[in-house]
Amino acid sequence: MAGAIETEEAPPRVPGRRLLGVVRGFITVHVVAIFAQPVFAGSYLVGDYDMLALHALGADLVSYLGLAQLVPTALLWRRGGPRWPFWASLVLILGETGQYFAGLAGALDLHVPLGVALVTCASIMLFAIWRTGARR
Repeated sequence: MAGAIETEEAPPRVPGRRLLGVVRGFITVHVVAIFAQPVFAGSYLVGDYDMLALHALGADLVSYLGLAQLVPTALLWRRGGPRWPFWASLVLILGETGQYFAGLAGALDLHVPLGVALVTCASIMLFAIWRTGARR
């Protein structure tokens, strides 16, 4: 028809898409902080004794990030998104709490292998959250 105005339809809005981005951001920053911990510990073990203070500060940061990460993952679940990020974050923060207290107690026989497990779990979460919602 002559004179008809053509309108383009906006792409369908994906619920929670922006929130998924927030969750991805939290998990990414959390993983970077977790990966820094063995670097600080290794530097301490080879003789840079000032790195122990940085390792302790990193432990605080990792714990706070883990707790903060629970909020957007819970909101994502509540808005109809996947629930696994919340439960994985909860398991991760419980492990990090055990890790924190094992480090304070000097229980390296628990602290080191638990740290390896936490880095592994956090890495899996990172890859999984970036694949979530990748399909159209």
